[in-house]
Amino acid sequence: MTKHIILWKLKDGLSEAERQRIKADAKRALEGLCGRIEGLTSVTVNTEPLPSSNCDMMLDSTFTCSEALSGYSVHPEHVGVANTYVRPYTAERCCFDFEL
Repeated sequence: MTKHIILWKLKDGLSEAERQRIKADAKRALEGLCGRIEGLTSVTVNTEPLPSSNCDMMLDSTFTCSEALSGYSVHPEHVGVANTYVRPYTAERCCFDFEL
């Protein structure tokens, strides 16, 4: 099993209403990929960080193997979701992948 953790910081200048809409849309779209991409076994997007956090959203996903993660990164459905609901609104991204 392979874990894929992403942390995002949203761009400055977004209103609170925009931030909430962006986070809700990203959560719905990313979690909706589960069952649609081979090897992706779970997806959870956390959008309500504690005040001690220094990022706005976290993706916690699990894959059957590292090859499945590699396939996910270029899969058209994932790329479409990322290009529509995440990349246009994020200023920073951190990634941590590891084997379970």
